[in-house]
Amino acid sequence: MKRVQFIAKWTLAGVLGAATLLYAGDYLYLRFKNGHPETGGAFGTVNIQPMIAVPQKSGKEEYYLGDPETDTCVHSIFPHYGCAPCWYLNHKKNEVVPMMILP
Repeated sequence: MKRVQFIAKWTLAGVLGAATLLYAGDYLYLRFKNGHPETGGAFGTVNIQPMIAVPQKSGKEEYYLGDPETDTCVHSIFPHYGCAPCWYLNHKKNEVVPMMILP
């Protein structure tokens, strides 16, 4: 039993250490890109066109286009500087937002 706990603790410590190193490396790479604009820059923009799905009494949905917005993003794996990663915003830019109508 003690051997299983020992292995579990070291496995958890290894996973947390690897995650910390990955985040720190991502941050340092972003800092490098921010200081050297010739590498493509650290920040980008994503144009988002929200679509709102409004339920109708007939059970169908009607779709409305919201106002387009431009969001700033970072070219990294994780969010940094209060901005979401560009890969995440590109994945979410055409998402349909369902509207709930309460009785």
